[in-house]
Amino acid sequence: MTSDDKARTGPDPAGFGPAVAHHAWRLSGRIVAGVGQLLLWILTGIGALLRPLAARLGARLNGGGGQAPVPGPGGATAPLPRWINTWREISGSWYFAPLTGLALTIAALAELAPREDSPISRAGGFAVAATLPLVWRRESLRPVAAVVLSAVAASLLTRQTPLVTTSFAALCTLYALGRRLPRQSTGVLAVGSVATIAVVYLATRTLDGIPWPVPIIAVLAAIGLGDARRVVESAGRTEAAAAERTNETLTRLTAVQREQAVMRERARIARELHDVVAHSVSMIAVQAETAPYTMANLSPEARAGYTEIAKTAREALVEMRRLLSVLRADAAPGPDTANSPQPRLDRLPDLIEQHRGAGGSVDLAVHGDPRALSTTVELSAYRIVQEALTNARRHAPGADVHVDLMFLPDRLAVRVRDGGGSARTQVPNRDDPHSRTAVLDPAGPTAVDGRTRLEMPEPGGGHGLVGMRERATMLGGRFSAGPATEGGFLVEAELPLTREGNSDRGHGSQVPPGHRP
Repeated sequence: MTSDDKARTGPDPAGFGPAVAHHAWRLSGRIVAGVGQLLLWILTGIGALLRPLAARLGARLNGGGGQAPVPGPGGATAPLPRWINTWREISGSWYFAPLTGLALTIAALAELAPREDSPISRAGGFAVAATLPLVWRRESLRPVAAVVLSAVAASLLTRQTPLVTTSFAALCTLYALGRRLPRQSTGVLAVGSVATIAVVYLATRTLDGIPWPVPIIAVLAAIGLGDARRVVESAGRTEAAAAERTNETLTRLTAVQREQAVMRERARIARELHDVVAHSVSMIAVQAETAPYTMANLSPEARAGYTEIAKTAREALVEMRRLLSVLRADAAPGPDTANSPQPRLDRLPDLIEQHRGAGGSVDLAVHGDPRALSTTVELSAYRIVQEALTNARRHAPGADVHVDLMFLPDRLAVRVRDGGGSARTQVPNRDDPHSRTAVLDPAGPTAVDGRTRLEMPEPGGGHGLVGMRERATMLGGRFSAGPATEGGFLVEAELPLTREGNSDRGHGSQVPPGHRP
């Protein structure tokens, strides 16, 4: 057949019917979607109008603000959360299903009593079969649902008068099935329930007094609510599992970052102390090597001892250089390297002036008898003050800072307090006065003036609280940092003095007594 023949005969009659059915199906879908969108707009508008009233009602029921239950005077909670919590406890208990199942059975018999002369009848059997199995619905839901729904359907098909109690039992069973079954099985259940209602309407006159849309809507609503509850619970479990995985990942990441920060800081301290220790060991080696030439009448044993001391000192220098090369390979050097001269306490006034030049207010007070200390003690004290001033400039700009150096007989105490800022609280163990380490306050981060000071190295190469603690514990001292009782942020360190430090007067530095720049 040519195109002209097709044009003369018109469209193919065999394909006209399916095309019309397809277009009708699409049109019906669009109509349903339009009606649903219109209803959605209406519900959205009603919700917007009722939102202030709902918020006020929620605030009254929740005890203020519409938020989570807030304990009231005497420890009481708002009425709605109190009843909700009580209901959750009861519904989650093991005896909830038996009690409700028996209550429905008794209610069904009580509803049937005025209609029957004898409690033992076919209607009574159907009523008991439709309610009593709900006692075991938690242990065996599907068999119980089969018995309940079959009993309700059989009572309707045998022209028994429907009871409110058995209808409620059937809807509860459909809700429980919708909550437990997967989506495909829920759809099959909805289709089967609607088909059963249609058969009852067509085959019997049991439901003639009820408009047919009512039972269909009730059945679909019960199944839909159960399915929606299942989706919400599944989403909640998924979200909780994802949050738990995220928390675990963040915890591991934080632990790794903290460990890396400690290792970097230890490497930095080792690089800084390299020159100090290397100078001392070099002096030991030089003096041991020159002693046999400068001292007369040495015995062979003494000469051998000096030679062994010099050899050991040289080997120690070689091992130190190897260790330093490993540390430099593991951690990139910061702005302060071991090649630069290490600061001591005599440079504290310059550090104070730098802080003032940056817009800060600081004063330095020295207590006790200032004296020369070992290089490591003075370097650690200087770095602790330096980092404390850096934290004050960053987290409490413009705050007054007080620096106190206390020369005690057996230790050097450093105390730096600023007038504002915040910190992640870290306090020493007050119950153990001999403890050399600090413990983290379980309260977690403490915010003051809207700022947070973390126990991590400062960006840009700073040491932070980690570096200050490592310097103190390296010398066997104590360190604490956290909000001060009188306000602001307080850093305290105690650095014990060694015999070498007390005798190291040739290289020491002094801060004038009572100096207050």
